[in-house]
Amino acid sequence: MDVPAPDAESLMRSRYTAFVLGRTAYLLATWLPDNRPGQLEAEQGTQWLGLAVRDHSQPDADHAEVEFVARYRINGRAERLHERSRFVRLEDGAMSRWLYVDGDML
Repeated sequence: MDVPAPDAESLMRSRYTAFVLGRTAYLLATWLPDNRPGQLEAEQGTQWLGLAVRDHSQPDADHAEVEFVARYRINGRAERLHERSRFVRLEDGAMSRWLYVDGDML
């Protein structure tokens, strides 16, 4: 059983790792069900190069935003994904867990 991330930034970092490893089931499981796609496929040929967290804010106990830049190479071309992601903390029985909601490309 996966241990829930203690905060939104930790969840965002674990989701980056899941992209690197092609763990699409984990990505779907950590996505808010109302917003998650029906399926997700790892993009073949993507080489993830690094992650930089630029900002993390939490206006209240159950909402947070994380701005990050993920660098990757696809088909020999360097690219960047710059996003401000939104997260929500939900109660799940006796435990709470953070989920990815959506994000804005910057």
